[in-house]
Amino acid sequence: MAFAKFLVPVGGGKVDEETVRLACTIAEATKGKVFVIYVIEVARTLPLDAELEADNKTAEELLARAEKTAETIGCQVETEILQARETGPAIVDEAIERGVDVIIMGLKYEKRFGDFDMGTVVPYILRNAPCRVLIWREQIGEGNS
Repeated sequence: MAFAKFLVPVGGGKVDEETVRLACTIAEATKGKVFVIYVIEVARTLPLDAELEADNKTAEELLARAEKTAETIGCQVETEILQARETGPAIVDEAIERGVDVIIMGLKYEKRFGDFDMGTVVPYILRNAPCRVLIWREQIGEGNS
């Protein structure tokens, strides 16, 4: 089973580097392509194409970091900044538009009310993505348990 296209959404967590490396490693073995995206959530009070300088700067920095991570292992990635009302649907739409075989997502280890919490984006993608989804949860350690 060969996978040709990988979508890696990044969000600024420590796990981003690991997911980019993982996607690149698999893509190298299958001669695949890696797409790295960052989704800026735009408030409903603003137009969807609003200029959000601070968010764009953050997105550019994170995508540059992802490109640098990929370059260290000889992998080229295609990056894109998306603006959407909600992150989950934007990721699923991008996966459909690009025809990806796998979405590789990082997941921070967070607790809410004393229990592990995946938030809303990961469950949305697991329910709605038309392709395979690989969740790479960060290791439980100091500062995140």
